[in-house]
Amino acid sequence: MADLNGKTLFITGASRGIGLAIGLRAARDGANVAIAAKTSEPHPKLPGTIHTAAEEFEAAGGKALPLVCDIRDEDQVNAAVTSTVERFGGIDICVNNASAINLTGTLDTPMKRFDLMHQINARGSFLVSQTCIPHLKQAANPHVLNLSPPLDFSAKWFAQHAAYSLAKYSMSVWVLGMAEEFRQAGIAFNALWPRTAIATAAVRNLLGGEDMVNASRTPEIMADAAHEILIRPSREFSGNFCIDDQVLFDAGVTDFRQYKVDPDARELAPDFFVPDDNTPPPGAMD
Repeated sequence: MADLNGKTLFITGASRGIGLAIGLRAARDGANVAIAAKTSEPHPKLPGTIHTAAEEFEAAGGKALPLVCDIRDEDQVNAAVTSTVERFGGIDICVNNASAINLTGTLDTPMKRFDLMHQINARGSFLVSQTCIPHLKQAANPHVLNLSPPLDFSAKWFAQHAAYSLAKYSMSVWVLGMAEEFRQAGIAFNALWPRTAIATAAVRNLLGGEDMVNASRTPEIMADAAHEILIRPSREFSGNFCIDDQVLFDAGVTDFRQYKVDPDARELAPDFFVPDDNTPPPGAMD
């Protein structure tokens, strides 16, 4: 069975949430994980730092490199990528996970928040990919995975929070364009998105508190789906917009209750941006 043993992953925002879960899943295979995130000291409202993440990855069987990195800063990104290559000898996988969210309408979106979302989601993921690509070209099975949605341009996804939607969709546009641009180089570019809400700090603090968390799935579903994508041959699987439970169902997973925060929850909260015609696989929403 294919795994990520010995592979080097550069993951943005890997100190907590989905990024942390993806790093842990890779570490269990024996991967090297560069943790590119801003949190080096404990945050009063958010769990985890780059250092606690590194401890978890190494305890899981991998090797870790904690890196203070604000992906809005070109110098910091260049330094983080250089440090990763110096430590592990190259980069096999880039995961653009770091993101900013602000669900406000046009009149209620301060330009400071608009700029933050576009600097992190759009510019940051572009910059990180751009900086990693020369090293990915040297890898045996190189992948870039953006945590971003399918490109469904239904008006309902923009009517209430156009600024956020555009910033998030930018990450998906990079997948669409770069998959073709670097197809001959053999670098895979894919997007992964959850069908349901995922129990992260953003969901707890911004999207509904504990009630929403209890109607969510755990970050492990995204980690397991990411793993399935990243072990695929890069020349055979690129330019795809994947939904977490469909990826796992196609890989043979049939028990999705394991990913529920509350195993007895009757209904799971749907995430944004999943197209209406994208139906869940059999048993996924039970």
